[in-house]
Amino acid sequence: MPLLGFDDLYQAADRSAAAVSVVAAGGADRTVLEALRVACDRHWIAPIVSGQESQIRRLADDCGVPLDGFTILDSDEPAHAAVASVRSGQAQCLMKGQIATPDLMRAVLDAGHGLRTVRVICQVPLVEIRSSGRRLLLADTGICIAPTLEQRIDIIASSVKLAQALGAEVPRVALLSATEKVSESMPDTLEAAEITRRNRSGEIGGCLVEGPLSFDLAYAAEAGEKKQIAGSVIGQADVLIFPNLLSANLTIKAIMYTADCRYGGVLCGAACPVVFMSRADDAPTRLNSLALVLRLLSV
Repeated sequence: MPLLGFDDLYQAADRSAAAVSVVAAGGADRTVLEALRVACDRHWIAPIVSGQESQIRRLADDCGVPLDGFTILDSDEPAHAAVASVRSGQAQCLMKGQIATPDLMRAVLDAGHGLRTVRVICQVPLVEIRSSGRRLLLADTGICIAPTLEQRIDIIASSVKLAQALGAEVPRVALLSATEKVSESMPDTLEAAEITRRNRSGEIGGCLVEGPLSFDLAYAAEAGEKKQIAGSVIGQADVLIFPNLLSANLTIKAIMYTADCRYGGVLCGAACPVVFMSRADDAPTRLNSLALVLRLLSV
């Protein structure tokens, strides 16, 4: 079964019985306020925004975004204020607003007052490519620069949990590399082979893992036919796991800016899911990310 798409996620959020309290760290941004307004009007969320209240209200007035139903946390440190509201129970999940990723992550990872857990924190976007109808989760596209083997296994676990929430009972996971051949000169292929072995031995359950695989083999069945490579993940991957942040971030941004697609992202591994994409995102993408996080919270 393919992963649920954003239309499915919107319909599920519309049917939800109760609004989820969401706090946006850095609310002084038009696209943030617009997305929160739409989500509030659809009864998905009870919005909270942190930042300088005067700046937020002035921007909202300029953009014509009513703030009725919003709670504003007036603070010169929006990331810390937002994280504190989650820790106190005021908010059920966090949203990255107009704030730099390092600033947000410092607050999230703060040893005494953050949202750190034993899990690896990773960004997992859902991409829906209209031309092919394919829906894919990609990880980690935003946080871990060079994950170790054990960290990659933890990233797989978070991605598989999200894939299962999106309807894939046994997600198909591709461990991506520049080649499908295991080579001593490419350490990531050795790690991919080891992770695949652990999956086949039952040490990593709940999914089917194959790797190393090139992107074309994970994405297109015809690539497997031409290369005469078969497997349960060939051309059918639900989840793409990258060897490092460089390859992952370049790939997701290339898809975002050149493909006819919809996308939204979540940060997994923290004490609560985090609505998380780029500061350059538009309001519809922020709304997509909200719908994705609400799905994860509902199952």
